[in-house]
Amino acid sequence: MGYRVVVVGATGNVGREMLNILAEREFPIDEIAAVASPRSTGNEIEFGETGKMLKVKNIEHFDFTGWDIALFAAGSGPTKIYAPKAASQGCVVIDNSSLYRMDPDVPLIVPEVNPDAIDGYAKKNIIANPNCSTAQMVVTLKPLHDKAKIKRVVVATYQSVSGAGKEGMDELFEQSRAIFVGDPVEPRKFTKQIAFNVIPHIDVFLDDGFTKEEWKMVVETKKILDPKIKLTATCVRVPVFIGHSEALNIEFEDEISAEEAQDILREAPGVMLVDKREDGGYVSPVECVGDFATYVSRVREDSTVENGLSLWCVSDNLRKGAALNAVQIAELLGRRHLKKG
Repeated sequence: MGYRVVVVGATGNVGREMLNILAEREFPIDEIAAVASPRSTGNEIEFGETGKMLKVKNIEHFDFTGWDIALFAAGSGPTKIYAPKAASQGCVVIDNSSLYRMDPDVPLIVPEVNPDAIDGYAKKNIIANPNCSTAQMVVTLKPLHDKAKIKRVVVATYQSVSGAGKEGMDELFEQSRAIFVGDPVEPRKFTKQIAFNVIPHIDVFLDDGFTKEEWKMVVETKKILDPKIKLTATCVRVPVFIGHSEALNIEFEDEISAEEAQDILREAPGVMLVDKREDGGYVSPVECVGDFATYVSRVREDSTVENGLSLWCVSDNLRKGAALNAVQIAELLGRRHLKKG
């Protein structure tokens, strides 16, 4: 016996990926609905590679009564309107937007890191999915934190344009083509040219000079992993279609060697260690596309601080950073709270 599942925002990058992953992982489904804005109503979308086509339903008229789980990939605006409606009608919402992440009554979950926190979902019937850059980072940090207790993290991200949605991907493609044929390049989605460039600016600027994306990494890591961890981030958009990369510098309370860290990461859930100290002995974003794992490479000791390590991690941001994590939350919810049969 399976679940009745709704995917809200089903026609976007993350929504489509949610449908793909539900099918790939054979999530137990009795009935599935694809829901989106009125402009997509009536369109058909494939449910993974099952061959089953779903007719897109209008979010404005959708009744969540009798549905078990709603995976929201609709952005904060529609989520603010429809997530409380779904939750009040008895459907558990797993939301990919930033809207509820810092709500103290809403669990913020990465299943490999803080699964027990899901037990608090019933306060609002809503569970939050973290920011894409946070998700892959805390999966990497958790096993190391358990071993040697992390004091401080300095992270620089190299985030793909898919994090800005289909418009971001289209802009990179169109600008690249324009440059090759000598046409003018006009930024629309991004603040500067993204093709053959990097932009140290994701989301809006805050009063202290950090961006909201950088702030999210700080506060979400504290909520998911440990409020005592100090973290500073520089988030950068790079001309890569899919796959976020991060350079992490980590300072620990206790001694930990690079070899110990490699052994720990080799066995860590959700992590794949690829760390050969030779040409090509590491993973780049183009190689992680379509995979579930967060890949870790370049693990080495940092001699500038006591008990320091530096490493590189890469993950498919549409998967672990968004859709996969949401489906893993649904799986966890099913095992712990919504048992069927």
